[in-house]
Amino acid sequence: MDAILYLEDGSIYEGKAFGKIGTTVGELVFNTSMTGYQEILTDPSYAGQIINMTYPLIGNYGVNNIENESLKIHAKGFIVKNISNNPSNYMSEKSIDEMLKIMDIVGIYGVDTRSITKKIRNSGVLKCVISSENLSIYEIKEILNNTEIKDDWMKKVSTKEIINIKGEGYKVAVVDFGVKQNIINNLKQRGCDVTIFPYNASFENIMSINPDGVLLSNGPGDPKEVKEAIETAKELIKNIPTLGICLGHQIIALAVGGNTYKMKYGHRGGNHGVYDIEKDKSYITSQNHGYAVDKNSIEDKDMIVTHINLNDNTIEGMKHKNLSVFSVQYHPEGSPGPQDSAYIFDQFISVLGGDK
Repeated sequence: MDAILYLEDGSIYEGKAFGKIGTTVGELVFNTSMTGYQEILTDPSYAGQIINMTYPLIGNYGVNNIENESLKIHAKGFIVKNISNNPSNYMSEKSIDEMLKIMDIVGIYGVDTRSITKKIRNSGVLKCVISSENLSIYEIKEILNNTEIKDDWMKKVSTKEIINIKGEGYKVAVVDFGVKQNIINNLKQRGCDVTIFPYNASFENIMSINPDGVLLSNGPGDPKEVKEAIETAKELIKNIPTLGICLGHQIIALAVGGNTYKMKYGHRGGNHGVYDIEKDKSYITSQNHGYAVDKNSIEDKDMIVTHINLNDNTIEGMKHKNLSVFSVQYHPEGSPGPQDSAYIFDQFISVLGGDK
């Protein structure tokens, strides 16, 4: 069946439909990963977005239920050059087409994903529509113009209840803005007793379990939209060791009085170079964010920049001069990879007191 991709700048791409037959609207982003399409789709940080994959072949190793980063697909749509519906992998349980159908996600393939990526790089953030229904261009344009793209998705993807995952080690409270499963896995592998809290949990609520440390998770959207979490973070960082990852990193910056800004098109992919200033060492990292910390805004806030992005010098890591507080913009838990910087979790454990 035919499908149409319509961009906010008026560009039209004609392709073939896969996944759910329907129409979807979202913020258009591109991802540069060569593998990990299943983890990308189920990463809550993509909530509200339509993902354009730069790698031309998607689906060749299929899909399984083990490697999901959450229970569902949070992205609004999926754009690929070519799909494989005959996956070759002993773990495969279904094709990418079947996965999208089951989870009601609209997809389009057979389009020039390189051209789409160039448009995002040149124009910045764009809204777009994918439709595999019998709609005119006028109708599709009206749908796009009448749809507001919101940036508070972290409120929707966060857990609605407190969840405890038993462990024999340190008690870690995770504030969930859209936490990836592999962050939880990394804490579990280190023996932690993990309690997951909703995004708007109060300082008193979190401290009621007497945690040894707090992790502020990744998530979608504008960190300034979660004012409750920023206020809670102000108290947390003064009282308990705190690690921030991705959105959590941005919330720490706001909590100390810094600022964040929306990037032209963000960092998304599994191949971003990051330089560790303190160790004089570089890492290949997994990233997924559309906002960044304003470096000038934290210079007088007792924060030290520890990592920078090798492509554009944006802040990728920071720590407090006096408090047990540090954060990274990238994903140290990157799944399927890279995990060059998974030592961040060991560093967090050492701040809590070492092996237990």
